[in-house]
Amino acid sequence: MKTLIVFAHTFWKDSKVNRVLLESIKDINNLKIHNLSTSYNDGKIDINKELALLKEADKIIFQFPLFWFSAPSLLKEWQDRVLSAILYGEKELLKGKFFQVITTLGGAEQSYDGHHGATLEELLKPIYYSFEYLGCKSVKSYAIFNANINTLDLNTYKKVLGID
Repeated sequence: MKTLIVFAHTFWKDSKVNRVLLESIKDINNLKIHNLSTSYNDGKIDINKELALLKEADKIIFQFPLFWFSAPSLLKEWQDRVLSAILYGEKELLKGKFFQVITTLGGAEQSYDGHHGATLEELLKPIYYSFEYLGCKSVKSYAIFNANINTLDLNTYKKVLGID
């Protein structure tokens, strides 16, 4: 299975946890890390390049740190541009592929149990629904709470990716 990780981070230059995660998998066969933060630091997304990457993938993973209960703005821009191009062009491009979210969070798991108004699953639902609408099969999200490089479980991360 070919896996594409579409990654974004608002503060990529200062990233610690996500850098370690991505570094730990950079040489895995059949896995492509596509860092939007370095590819499009000007915010101008190449739709044709993105469609070509998606065509090659069997599984698509959005990986990002959750900020203010949402994905980084560049990832939202990617969704608006690329998913719209699929909807109004190559409608079958994502049909039958798998989609998953991997997110890092500074807060504890209890912070996302709904007592602030929404669970993590509820916060991620619009992202999942967009891909389901275009024919993807959803895979349960994986969240790294209290994200800290000193306590990262890289083996579980790799297992979630299917590369353990």
